[in-house]
This record gives sequence, structure tokens and C-alpha cells, in this order.
Amino acid sequence: MSNLGRRERLLLADLLESVGPDAPTLCEGWNTADLAAHVVVRERRPDAAGGILLKPLAARLERVRTEYVAKPYAELVEAIRVGPPVYSPFRLPGAEDAGNTMEFFVHSEDVRRAQPDWSARVLDEELSEALWKRTSGMARLNGRRSPVGLVLRRPDGQTAVAKKGAPVVTVTGEPGELVMFIMGRQAQAHVEFDGDEEAVATVMAAKFGI
Repeated sequence: MSNLGRRERLLLADLLESVGPDAPTLCEGWNTADLAAHVVVRERRPDAAGGILLKPLAARLERVRTEYVAKPYAELVEAIRVGPPVYSPFRLPGAEDAGNTMEFFVHSEDVRRAQPDWSARVLDEELSEALWKRTSGMARLNGRRSPVGLVLRRPDGQTAVAKKGAPVVTVTGEPGELVMFIMGRQAQAHVEFDGDEEAVATVMAAKFGI
């Protein structure tokens, strides 16, 4: 049985613990305390977490998240490490892997890549394949705001269409890098582009992600 979600959870918790509450992240305007509060609210406050997807609820989500930022940082990190409470949807069978593997991978990289001395993480095949499966399955949702046609391509030639249209920009990279790209971290993703220079520039400026 896969335990990738749990593995990524523990890696994120360890990373947050190691850098402390005031470290920068790739999430605009957030330090690590802000990011930790977001993760905890997402799992433990379903009454507020709907604001992640629904704009009318976003203000409530931010109020609740701000309340959690004020909690002791060690408490937030431990809540991430322990996992969601019994009433959380993330406790349903299979939810940890399906709902958290990519989420926690991206947030770990949000912390890792914001540090001045960060180094690339080498991903094993199991994680790479899981990230690709999730990314290719959600490519059109995450890439819907692309101003041009957009194709994600692995080095082995597997592709996923993120947006139909012309001109087309093809983004090539390892699964973990494509995840970062299509989740809105274009500038920090190690990828290569095939397409018109102007079209590539519009893709780099687009707001990707859910």
C-alpha cells in the first residue's frame, strides 16, 4: 500500500521545523508560519477551508488562517506531523495519498526553494510517477488560465495538454518540475520551453493553479 502522502507530510513537517517560523517561502506574502497555518486550517477547519476553492468564502478562510498564525509555531508543525482529526475529509481511506502527496510536495518545495542555499531534491520513481499522474490528470484545470496553447512533456515523451489553442508552448521537465510549473511557480521550475518567445513570456506571467 502506498504511503506517499504520509511520507510527504513528515518531510514537510521536518522541513518547517528545521527552518523556523520566519523563513521565506515561494508563496507571495507568506513566511513559514503563514504556510504552516494554511496547511493546518486546510485539514482541521473544513468550515473555513472551502475558501481555498470558493471566492465568496476566501475572506473567512483568511481570518481563520490569521488566527492560526498566532498559535505557537511548534504546535502548528506538530499538527501537520500528526495529521488530520477524525472528522476531517482527509481521514477518509485513500485521501492522504490522493489529496496530500502533491500538496505537501509543492509546499515543501515552496520552503526549500525560497532558501538561499537550497539544493535540488532527487525524487524516486514512485513519487515521480504519482506526481505525473496527478499533474496530467489536473493539467487542464491548473492550466486553464494559460493565454496560449500549453503542453506539459516529460523527458521520456509522455505529454499532457493543459490548454488547447494556438500558438502552442511545450514545457518539458521532470514530473516534480512540471508540478511546480503548473501550480504557479514558473520562475522556480527547472523546465525547458519550445515555442514562440512572446508566447513563452505570456505563459511565464500567467496565474496557474487551482
